[in-house]
Amino acid sequence: MDIFSVLCDGAYRKLFTAQVIALLGTGMLTVALGLLAFDLAGENAGAVVGTALTIKMVAYVGLAPILAAAVDRLPRKTVMVGADVVRALTALGLPLVTDVWQIYVLIFLLQAASATFTPTFQSTIPSILTEERDYTRALSLSRLAYDLEAIVSPIAAAALLAIVTYNSLFAATVIGFLGSATLVLVTKVPARAVDGVTVNFWRRATEGIRVFARTRSLRLLMLMNVVVAAGTALVLVDSVVYVKSVFALDDSALAIAYAAFGVGSLLIALNTPRLVAKRGVARTMRGGAAVVLIGLVAALAFTITVDPTGNWWPLLLIWATLGAGTSLVNTPSARLLLAASDEGNRTLVYTAQFSLSHACFLVSYPIAGWVGAWNLSAAVLVLLAGGALAAGAGWRVSRPTRPAEPRG
Repeated sequence: MDIFSVLCDGAYRKLFTAQVIALLGTGMLTVALGLLAFDLAGENAGAVVGTALTIKMVAYVGLAPILAAAVDRLPRKTVMVGADVVRALTALGLPLVTDVWQIYVLIFLLQAASATFTPTFQSTIPSILTEERDYTRALSLSRLAYDLEAIVSPIAAAALLAIVTYNSLFAATVIGFLGSATLVLVTKVPARAVDGVTVNFWRRATEGIRVFARTRSLRLLMLMNVVVAAGTALVLVDSVVYVKSVFALDDSALAIAYAAFGVGSLLIALNTPRLVAKRGVARTMRGGAAVVLIGLVAALAFTITVDPTGNWWPLLLIWATLGAGTSLVNTPSARLLLAASDEGNRTLVYTAQFSLSHACFLVSYPIAGWVGAWNLSAAVLVLLAGGALAAGAGWRVSRPTRPAEPRG
């Protein structure tokens, strides 16, 4: 399946390019934030990053449905461009940070804007690529963009860190958001469907959640979100601890650790359309959950037996395994959202997934950061236990819906 064929559509090509540019900037931000936290907090950097990411999740979980309901009747292009501009302006303040609390304030503002942009962007793609097969290709291409970002951004960051300080990486974030805003501005975005029915604000704010509650396939998705959050939190929060505190490696090694996670995810994203066509969405996602659990088991064994003077390459293999598992879950998941929504409520359903999935991170990030600051092995064990419980429940939920699975 040629996933790149969808780039022949001019509108999608511009939006995809906007996504890639913004992701590259965000990837630079991830590396810079970890190094900034280490400068300000030393060995407690994991706790600082965990708190910052928890605040990010608070913005996503608490504000996403409210903001989506507030802008639901506005043109989607206006919403996306406005959110990108806010993100760029907020990122300008990060190099000026001198205390930990300032990181928390700016992260909250930046992620509030992201909570507006991302669901709107995701729900726009089915309006442009109306054929289900094209949409499946777009999902894989979008996942590919995330994975390439996870590889290219850390490598670019490592190269830049050889000649500049990490504060310069924040400038790349600003450029990425402004570039994204420019491309969205020149793209012809389909108007929202208007049914002429006035729906009150509260009903709009809760519509997506109610769709999740009554749809069995979306309940499976909710449980898979828990598994993904467990594996991803360990990588994003504690990589800086493993690299800087356990092995006492340099800044470039942190970028390589993040890149390993991206490599694993990339290898899977390229083959996801074929896997979904052969096995169906639910079976593919369940397989991904199993891979994440294998990665967490390996991470626990590695952490318990780690030798700070020994090789660190097993950590890279574990991170790649976790990347592969999360990609198997994340890439086809939007197919379930598409099947369970219509043009009238699609943005609200996508926003519900955005909010609910990040609610899982709201739990997993503090576990990885705060429990990890006390005992790294304990943090891995708790994440593994939570992921295993969710995977088992997801297996039971998905079995009755197997005949109705969307296929490529």
